[in-house]
Amino acid sequence: MNIYNYLFKFIIVGDTNVGKSCLLLQFTDSRFRNEHDATIGVEFGSRNLKINDKQIKLQIWDTAGQESFKSITRSYYRGSIGGILVFDVTNRQSFENVQKWYNEIQGYACDKIEMVIVGNKIDLEERREVSSEEAKKFAQKFKFDYFETSAKTGENVDNVFESMANKVLAKIQSGEIDPTQEIYGIKIGSIGIQSKSSNNVPNNQPAKPQTITTDQNQKNSQKNDSCC
Repeated sequence: MNIYNYLFKFIIVGDTNVGKSCLLLQFTDSRFRNEHDATIGVEFGSRNLKINDKQIKLQIWDTAGQESFKSITRSYYRGSIGGILVFDVTNRQSFENVQKWYNEIQGYACDKIEMVIVGNKIDLEERREVSSEEAKKFAQKFKFDYFETSAKTGENVDNVFESMANKVLAKIQSGEIDPTQEIYGIKIGSIGIQSKSSNNVPNNQPAKPQTITTDQNQKNSQKNDSCC
């Protein structure tokens, strides 16, 4: 169903076992699973949000972190308007590899893509190897927002996706992004089309009222990377 104003395509990238699939599952289904199979290639989930009176559908692609799947996952960088760079705060190497993942996205994604950096697994604070201050400083270098999350408890997870969606919507409303260009990873839904039609009704021809229903909780099940 395309009962929304806009659909935004987001992609989640990062090393294996940083919790990418767990973040997706927590956001779409509000749950966490302790046992996981590694993502094979790509998987996706979706969820509807209401932002500034607009119905927004997020279609989120969870990519495998293994080198062997890069040729597959790179094709999903194209046509994404949001990129979420995830590392594990208890694994320093995964943080150091964020630069590599940033370069990957930059090489294949559109020039309007919005990105954030996410430090996951803050529920394992006693095992932390990357400080909040260091990660924030790194994010500031690229002028990205930085979030710390726990896919296990759900802490701050919604904020990541909602913040990204707000920024993309603001760019559409300011005219910086043309939503009719699907290269940007945006689709106009039936509500958006009806809104445009209403705006084109002559002044002496009042627009007919529209009754819109939306599915606020469309969920998709998927396998998950290891995360704890």
